Amino acid sequence: MASRSSGIVAGLTVAALAAVGFLGYQASATAPAAPAQTPQAAAPSAAAVAPAPGPEKPAAVPADSGTGVRVVYSLGQKRVWLVGEDGREPRTFPVMPSTVHPKTGTYLVSSRSGAVTGSDGVPVEHVVRFASADGVVVGFSARTDGGMPQPDPAKKTGGIRMSRADGDAMWAFATINSKIVVVP
Repeated sequence: MASRSSGIVAGLTVAALAAVGFLGYQASATAPAAPAQTPQAAAPSAAAVAPAPGPEKPAAVPADSGTGVRVVYSLGQKRVWLVGEDGREPRTFPVMPSTVHPKTGTYLVSSRSGAVTGSDGVPVEHVVRFASADGVVVGFSARTDGGMPQPDPAKKTGGIRMSRADGDAMWAFATINSKIVVVP
């Protein structure tokens, strides 16, 4: 009886496989050659196709920025580099320029303040001053609220703003008489 049960099970299995195969064939024979596409599905989104972002390669220190330990500020790139000892990769970060810009050239840090009110009336910290232009003192600072908005073009301000973390790094790096190089 066991062999008869095995034969029945085997027969049912073959029949089931044949039925599934036939239904699969029938479905493929009646399916359209290309599936209909909705406008959203017609093209994959750029986000789905784009590779995952990797670590951003730091921008190179401008070639015309001198040598040695220095802070480099590029007016055109709106970027700062903290260039340490030779052989070390400098820290670099974006900044939000003020409405008054220093002329290109080499300066020394002339004064520093831990926390003050900026020329735009906003509380700032880690102020590193190095120049003056149009009667306005120019320096690096970070807003205590962490923001880096575009300055009001109607006001003459000299604060070159950066994130609070970058402000901490600037504060530790640019002490009194540290060299600041401003490039175009």
